[in-house]
Amino acid sequence: MAGRMVRLVLLVGAAALASGSQGDREPVYRDCVLRCEERNCSGGALKHFRSRQPIYMTLAGWTCQDDCKYECMWVTVGLYLQEGHKVPQFHGKWPFFRFLCFQEPASAVASFLNGLASLVMLCRYRISVPASSPMYPTCVAFAWVSLNAWFWSTVFHTRDTDLTEKMDYFCASTVILHSVYLCCVSSGWRGRTVGLQRPAVASAFRALLLLMLTAHVSYLSLVRFDYGYNLAANVAIGLVNAAWWLTWCLRNRQRLPHVRKCIVVVLLLQGLSLLELLDFPPLFWVLDAHAIWHVSTIPVHVLFFSFLEDDSLYLLKESEAKFKLD
Repeated sequence: MAGRMVRLVLLVGAAALASGSQGDREPVYRDCVLRCEERNCSGGALKHFRSRQPIYMTLAGWTCQDDCKYECMWVTVGLYLQEGHKVPQFHGKWPFFRFLCFQEPASAVASFLNGLASLVMLCRYRISVPASSPMYPTCVAFAWVSLNAWFWSTVFHTRDTDLTEKMDYFCASTVILHSVYLCCVSSGWRGRTVGLQRPAVASAFRALLLLMLTAHVSYLSLVRFDYGYNLAANVAIGLVNAAWWLTWCLRNRQRLPHVRKCIVVVLLLQGLSLLELLDFPPLFWVLDAHAIWHVSTIPVHVLFFSFLEDDSLYLLKESEAKFKLD
């Protein structure tokens, strides 16, 4: 929901800086990388590097050049600290200690735990809610979309490449659009009229969102990866998503007590998103504001799926009562 939008804003901002940060502009860093690559990344030295590289590093795609950048990053950080200067960023990121093949271990673990929470709540939802519930297919689809997004978030924080970066962006955009569909179609602007009583309108709206996503991904993949456009598009749809959910919740809070859970989710995501603004060097070179935000969203997912479970059971009861009256 809103949290994914803010995450995208920060990711795009970091990516925009990736072409040149203070650390990687330093001559000492560039000279170090150049010498390291000349010494280790060609001929027999390269064969020796590959022979001693752990298999998990090879599978994760870490190259000799990547290793040189990593080692020289810490050389540069050490010089900065010796001179009493603030820790610089490199390629739009703070320096992190690499653990095994994990480039940002805390964020990778937190992303995995978010995905695990989504999986557990999906299993609980499928056990608790009959498939005959009107919202069942949409909620299950939303859970799978969320799981996919957290999978790519885990991969991205494990190994930052052009592919994993784009997959993280695109999957996060998919979650936001599916959240819009979940709210506007399954819940409806006036109660449940749009999605449940007008299936043709629901299908048309779903097609529109899929068309928007396809056009968005196609432009960024085939034409030009425009960080500014990507930022503007996701901020716009994210604000619409958050505003629509909150408006629907406030309009139905008296009639549907379980809606309070959704209100808490929306407000928590807005509040927790402020953590992303606390941009500081990682604590112990592992835990930064982004990782803390990822950890804080785990219980929010549990609460939101609990709301979806209550709402689906309410709709099932309502539809069964209407069927009996008819």
